[in-house]
Amino acid sequence: MDNKKFILSLKKGNEAAFKEVYFSYYDKLINIAKRFHSSVFTTEDFVQETFIRLYNKRELLNEEVLFDKQIFVICKNIILNHVNRENKVVQLDPSQVEMLDDEETDSGIFEERQEKLQNFINQLPEQQQKIFTLHKLENLSYKEIAELTDLSEKTIANHIYLASKFIRKKIENH
Repeated sequence: MDNKKFILSLKKGNEAAFKEVYFSYYDKLINIAKRFHSSVFTTEDFVQETFIRLYNKRELLNEEVLFDKQIFVICKNIILNHVNRENKVVQLDPSQVEMLDDEETDSGIFEERQEKLQNFINQLPEQQQKIFTLHKLENLSYKEIAELTDLSEKTIANHIYLASKFIRKKIENH
């Protein structure tokens, strides 16, 4: 099956295509994940998360870009995000834990704001929505998004600028 047909079958949720991905790419992804060291996650965790992300975000796959490239970028980004987060973790002292309890009451406000933000994102044109989500929520760089979408980095920057401007206006009006 050619790349485009294969990706389209994944986007449709074809179980056989996902099984093929799992059996074809598991060992390759393990080898990629072994290059990174994490104190919290195992290489298998990274690979499993890659397959979960692939399934949950399958509609964002680009038929014009080789599938190999896309799944390896997904895996690499998951690993880098986790490693970067681990490097930012700071030990809390007991007095700070009390402050966290107070913040739990703010979680309802946070969830409400997060829901509104998602509604604003859903109002964007499809291409802007896809690019904005990849950059702001998935933490992909302009270059990585350009590779996934076959668009120039300037076009990616423009889409993110327009989407951010739209969302800012929506937030100001609410």
